[in-house]
Amino acid sequence: MNVGHVHSAGVGRPGGDPLALLAGGLSLLLAVAAHPVRLSAGAEPALDFAAAVAPIFGRHCVRCHSPGQPKGDISLATGADLAANQYVVPGDPDSSYLVELIAGDDGRRPEMPKEGAPLSAEQVATIRRWIAEGAPWPAEVVVRERSQADASWWSLQPLARPEPPTPAGIAEDWLASPIDRFIFARLDEQGLRPNPPADRRTLIRRATFDLTGLPPTPDEVAAFVADPDPRAYERLVDRLLESPHYGQRWGRHWLDVVRFGESNGFERNVLIHDLWPFRDYVIRSLNEDKPFDQFVREHLAGDVLGPNQPEVEIGSAFLAAGPYDNVGNQDAVQAAQIRADAMDEMIRATGEAFLGLTIGCARCHDHKFDPLSQRDYYGWYATFAGVRHGSRELASAEQRADRAARLAELQQRRAALQQQHDAVAQAAQPGDASGELAKLKEQLAEVQREIAAVPPLPTAWVGTRVAGEARGPFHLFLGGSPQRKGDEVWPASLAVLDRCVPPYRLEAASAEGDRRRALAEWITHPDNPLAPRVLANRLWHYHFGTGIVDTPSDFGYMGGRPTHPELLDWLAGQVHVQGWRLKPLHRLIMSSQTYRQSSGNRADAAAVDSAARLLWRFPPRRLSAEEIRDTLLSVAGKLDARMGGPGFRLYRHTQDNVCTYVPLDEHGPETYRRAVYHQNVRASVVDLMSDFDQPDCAFATPRRAATTPPLQALTMLNHRFTLDMARALAERLEREAGEDVPRQIGRAFELCYGRSPTEGEWAACRELVAAHSLAALGRVLFNTSELLYVE
Repeated sequence: MNVGHVHSAGVGRPGGDPLALLAGGLSLLLAVAAHPVRLSAGAEPALDFAAAVAPIFGRHCVRCHSPGQPKGDISLATGADLAANQYVVPGDPDSSYLVELIAGDDGRRPEMPKEGAPLSAEQVATIRRWIAEGAPWPAEVVVRERSQADASWWSLQPLARPEPPTPAGIAEDWLASPIDRFIFARLDEQGLRPNPPADRRTLIRRATFDLTGLPPTPDEVAAFVADPDPRAYERLVDRLLESPHYGQRWGRHWLDVVRFGESNGFERNVLIHDLWPFRDYVIRSLNEDKPFDQFVREHLAGDVLGPNQPEVEIGSAFLAAGPYDNVGNQDAVQAAQIRADAMDEMIRATGEAFLGLTIGCARCHDHKFDPLSQRDYYGWYATFAGVRHGSRELASAEQRADRAARLAELQQRRAALQQQHDAVAQAAQPGDASGELAKLKEQLAEVQREIAAVPPLPTAWVGTRVAGEARGPFHLFLGGSPQRKGDEVWPASLAVLDRCVPPYRLEAASAEGDRRRALAEWITHPDNPLAPRVLANRLWHYHFGTGIVDTPSDFGYMGGRPTHPELLDWLAGQVHVQGWRLKPLHRLIMSSQTYRQSSGNRADAAAVDSAARLLWRFPPRRLSAEEIRDTLLSVAGKLDARMGGPGFRLYRHTQDNVCTYVPLDEHGPETYRRAVYHQNVRASVVDLMSDFDQPDCAFATPRRAATTPPLQALTMLNHRFTLDMARALAERLEREAGEDVPRQIGRAFELCYGRSPTEGEWAACRELVAAHSLAALGRVLFNTSELLYVE
């Protein structure tokens, strides 16, 4: 039973011997239970404890007086502590200490609850009456603190199937897309109208950065602007979605969500050298348009779904991709706490990434805001109990068989040679140094070298599986402490969604992999409303800068509310219609007039909706740190387009007992790959990248910041990397435009902005080049808003 929001603090305990009080109190309650109060004919019916009294305790008391947090050594979740401490004397409210605490006297504030408003006179009267009737507390009633939201919360409802509206006054070109009809209707409610369409140069720049994270080339811009085909824009989107750069751009988004980092964090922060295959798997999966429900299942149970298939197994590296403490501790209590912290990190990452639920808040107590219980949390704890951080072999059955066969052949040769060697040695006379024996020794050494030279099977940081830790039994941890075990729990689905999704509960003896597979299938079940809602909102977030729900990983009470709830459900429905494939969803969103409108500001509309949450214009955005670096490399002609493999580093790394990372002053050509291939480590600073808000991968980052500190301008003007790129741009301009300064300036504008300069810009740039250099022009262009922002 979930009842009430609570505020209270510790209470004193009446005097007396505890054992005597316990015996007396329990016997008193037992007596009441055995001999309920009899009412005379016509008397008022006895109170229903569950309906009348439990909600008062739940709302005002159990927040501080619960099994996990028994302030004053008393819990009001059940009647046991009240009886044991004689807070209640059945049949005698005037002698009951509980009444003294909640009623107050002489106009003074009652002692309880310590926080929040005192109980009302009606509530006190209800408790007095309950005590007078014998204080019956049915054994099956357990009082719990009521969360702010319950099962009726909007995000927990089954997906609706809204019909796109047809608002009066909607323009004909806005009628074709259901997205536009939902958006226009919401604008119309506020008396707003959308902007006109963006020009073609703006549109290709917007779409290209959006889908690939790179600027369009001058030739691509010119061809698109001049293309008379009515479907030129649709063909542009298709081409961008087929680019390998699409997976790199959108893979970076997902790596933010799943807290991908290539060091373990904490005080040692040691590099992880074999987690990069997971990054490549994410990029490859997105480029192949793998159905996202399959993608999710592989994240949670890839090793179960695709054993001996490295391209599938690597997906489960998600579980071990977060930070963890590898210092170790010989103290059993501390070791158990460290393990619980590592499990908590996995649970939080899973709930937030796939369901938009902050289930981690139920670690120590039932969730204060969302209808999630500790039992839900520890059901997931049991699910992941067998997962440990670490590397292990990741190879196909063919790779394993080939290596085993090669080793077997060499080992047979070695055994035969050893047998010959022993026979010759045994037959030789003392002191005999025959040539045959020497030759056999040389052959043995050669075979041993060949055995040592056989490459080991590849490894990856997918985590290890420890079946013994997954055997159970499993328990709640009272107050989150592994040393205080509560009720037994089992691997199970979240109870709050039982009416939407078929629930499951597995036995403690179930196989470790089966638990993770059951969770993965439950999350992606067609009836689960959260997974498609969260996915649709993430896509919207990255296309428009803000999601329909502006907290992409929190769809609970403390998260944002949807600005367009019907549109969100329609998009979530399209997730199913499109078979969970992202590329058709990109096309739906990007083909809308909402996406294709201009970003121009209008004072009248801004006065109503300054943040453009209702999308009366396309919201401009600053490029991300990775996009800025990749753009400089691209326009300078230095971008290395190689895909995959171990990453490069923009820091110097030293390791003693702990690791230290110092940003590089010079970024050599070996670092000129796309920024998604940088070997990001936790709690480190990387010049330019950190300056432009690249997040610390110690945490999941579903929504990036976009700050504008002065250091950004200083970095773009003076960092060695930007100076190198400015010089490289100057060299490119000289190659492509010769010695003609006006042509050089025109080419620089085409590369950086996708347009020609105005007469005023031409004049100002000629003066700059004449007074300083062509490289100085590059430094100035790199620092302009037109380069750093997408409209």
